[in-house]
Parts: sequence; C-alpha cells; structure tokens
Amino acid sequence: MRRSVRDRHRHRRSRGGWLVRGFLALVLLALAAFFTIAATEADRRLNTVTEPSAPRVSDDARRVHQSLFIADLHSDLLLWSRDPLARHDYGHTDVPRLLEGNVALQVFSVVTKAPWGQNYERTATDRDQITLLAMAQRWPFRTWSSLKERALYQAARLNRAAEASGGYLSVIRTRGDLSRHLAARERDPSLLAGLLAMEGMHPLEGELANLDVFFDAGFRMLAPTHFFDNDVSGSAHGIEQGGLSELGRSAIRRMQAKGVVVDLAHASAKTIDDVLGISTHPVVVSHTGVRATCEGPRNLTDAQLRGIAATGGVVGIGFWPDAVCGSSIDAIAKAIRHAVDTIGAEHVALGSDFDGTTAVPFNASRLSRLTEGLLSAGFTPSELRLIMGENVLRVLRETLPE
Repeated sequence: MRRSVRDRHRHRRSRGGWLVRGFLALVLLALAAFFTIAATEADRRLNTVTEPSAPRVSDDARRVHQSLFIADLHSDLLLWSRDPLARHDYGHTDVPRLLEGNVALQVFSVVTKAPWGQNYERTATDRDQITLLAMAQRWPFRTWSSLKERALYQAARLNRAAEASGGYLSVIRTRGDLSRHLAARERDPSLLAGLLAMEGMHPLEGELANLDVFFDAGFRMLAPTHFFDNDVSGSAHGIEQGGLSELGRSAIRRMQAKGVVVDLAHASAKTIDDVLGISTHPVVVSHTGVRATCEGPRNLTDAQLRGIAATGGVVGIGFWPDAVCGSSIDAIAKAIRHAVDTIGAEHVALGSDFDGTTAVPFNASRLSRLTEGLLSAGFTPSELRLIMGENVLRVLRETLPE
C-alpha cells in the first residue's frame, strides 16, 4: 500500500529530526574532545621543568636522599585531569613519580577559584578561570557554579585514588593515621601519604558551618585566601589587602580547635599579623620565598619568618622563579639558607608548588637533585633531615586531631 502524503511528510520530518540531533551530538562530542585536549595541553604548557636533562646525582647524594623522610607542603595535582596513580611524561607529580623521588608525605592542595588577569601586585578582577577548566575537564555539573562542590570533588578524587591504590597511597586525617603510615613505611618505603589542603577559604561560601563539611571530607590544612581578597581575609595580591574579618577570626579559631593546620601562603601582611596574634598552634606557609633573596609581595620578610617560627611553625620554600628569583637549584638553596640562618633549620621545609602552573628545575621523581644541591651548598645531613621532612612531621603531630 502506498503511504499517504501526510505519512511521507511525517517520515521526512522524523528523519530530519534524527539528522539534526545526530549532528548536534557530533558537535558536542567534538567540542568535548577539543576542550579535553586543550586542558591537557594547558597542563603540559603551564607545568614545566626547566632542567629536564640534568646529569644523574652522585651515589653519595642518592644514599643520603634515600635515608630521608621527605615531605612537601604543596602540590596542585588535583586541579588537573591526570590520574594520580598513573605515571605521566608531563607535569610534576603523580604517585609513581613521588615514590621514585622518595617522597613519604605530600600535601595535595585544591584550587577552586583563580581570577583572570591575576598578578602578584594587585589582582583587581574576581572573574574565575577555574570554571572554564572544570568544564573543559568534564568535572560534574555541580562544580561549575559552586566553589564548595569544587573543593569536595577534588577531595573525592584523592580519596578515590587512595582506595584504588592497593595500599600504596593513604590519606592522613589523624595523628593515628600518621603513626600508622610511619610504621608501615619502615617496613615498605614505597608508600605515600597524602594530606588534603585548600588554597583559599572562599569555598566556605560565607558559612562557618562549612568548615565542618570540609573537615569531614578530610581537609587538614586551609589557607584563608589565594590570589584575591575574600570574605575571610585579605590577600597579598588583593585590592584592599586587609586582615581577618570576623568570619575569618572565627574560622581560624575553629580550625585550630579541630586540628586543622592554618596555612598563610598568599596572605596579606595584615592577615599574617592577625593570625599570629590569635594562633594557639603552629602555623605554616606552605609555599613561598623570602624577600631577602627575592623581593616580591607574597614573599616573607625576616620579621614574618620570625613570627611564624615563634608559633612553632614552618615555612615551605618554593621551587619556582617568582619565589626564589631563579629557575635553578642554587636559587632554591639560597632562599633555604637565608631562612635557616634567620629562624633555624627547625622551622624550614619544602613547599615546591608542583603543578601550580609553575616552571621548576625538576619533577618529583628527581628530588634527589635538590638533596645533592643542598649538600653542595653546605647543609649538613642533620639539617637536611629537618628541612626535607621532619619539621612537617613535628607540626602535624602537634596539630592533627587524635
């Protein structure tokens, strides 16, 4: 039987609808692939190594390096789409390369917001470039508009990686967790512990109660601010560059009562003063430089170094040029030397800023190069033990909840 004219038109419309929907699906898939590739390319381009073909370290330096407990206070690995458990040939960190570098404890920080046009002097814009990165990397839709959800999503990435690692990666939440990791690592040095941190407390979204949400998600280090002023405190790069707000003061007190480390990286001078004035526990600066060797608005003065040390805290010296005014191990060693001479080796640590859109001399697998460089600069093995990790251990033992 021949179809009616109406049936033929209906068939054509139906076929046309499928063609349009198919075309749109192909366009969306192409866009998704494009943005995924673009995000990976950004990772490759922004997280680079300045000395990729450096010579092998000496056997003596390697032996010293392997004897150390190594802790690094800052990596932004969780911002990127790389599988933390898989080895990569770009970027700075993943679990295999951290273990190859003999890292025993890595602080993994989450980044939830960073403004376009950011600069170290005055960041005037509050427009957010992490939204585009979240979309490009196909993060869940809920993360596109909520900073709180971005923080929780990145925390869940680390926790899932630990669950899937077969025991090679664990997440430290308590002093007991830390003790168990240390005991297990005595038997098997190929184990890594991660500690969750947050770069800027804007994911509180103005609600102090969200501190409890983040605590339950495993966060044990929080910085009041990042590249811009927020409702908690002023940033070293902000417009007002003020101190702690009332919300900020309440947040610091609650953090320290719960056993969460306060991180003053990126904090304004007034915020640093305010935190030091009310702190009851050691505080840290997870990644920074010192102004004596590298002038810059986020690097620390000698007075600030002494104030942080007075709390029993530690200062993590960064590896990137804006922190140490150079892209060499010598520049890092020079900053560490000044910090040690000013406040003692007991208050200095590593704060690489691996994977923080930085160019550094080596990736995590080549950390033995830093050990060799510090030995060549005259640091003793006992000083190295403190700087490379034992100071961080002390702060966590004094700060983490039972």
